[in-house]
Amino acid sequence: MGATEKKIITQKIVEVELEDYLKNIFEKAEYSGLKVEKTPILTRIFVFVGKPAIAIARLRRREEEIKETLTKNYNILNPQIVIQEVQNPYLDARIIAYRIKKAIEKGINFKKAALFYIERCMENGALGIEVRIAGKLLGKERSAAYKFRKGYILHTGFLKEMYIDEAKQQAIIPVGIVGIKVRILKYLPPLVSAK
Repeated sequence: MGATEKKIITQKIVEVELEDYLKNIFEKAEYSGLKVEKTPILTRIFVFVGKPAIAIARLRRREEEIKETLTKNYNILNPQIVIQEVQNPYLDARIIAYRIKKAIEKGINFKKAALFYIERCMENGALGIEVRIAGKLLGKERSAAYKFRKGYILHTGFLKEMYIDEAKQQAIIPVGIVGIKVRILKYLPPLVSAK
């Protein structure tokens, strides 16, 4: 393995660790993702969230600590964090998975939660959505998996990689951990028909 490959791998590892760090800080603000823009003077980190007010409050409280960690642990010079609101949270798989997770942890029936968010996503313009929930859901000794789907979903191939927004979450309930997987198809390329 050459020096270039090692540098790329190291950079990708740092990006994943940075994503995990910021996700932990802004999770309650319905963290969706981040984008890093480097300039000669500073590094802008755009954090996309579903609830910007919560994210801004958290950032104000811990700004110095976050900046210090970004500089020390991730070699980001002069970091500037910019909170951005997700335009349509019902078309973001990470936010939907997080909302289903919170509903299950509050004791709401997993079927009601999944079907509610599936309907909201379809009303907000999704072409298709699939929600898979697995774990000890009905208080039984054995775990089970349930899949809810509406609309059109791609399962394999290049188009799936390009157009499916996918996210996973884990809900912690008294009987154990429940896995949640959400897939959303926002739009298709012009040459593909969903008929």
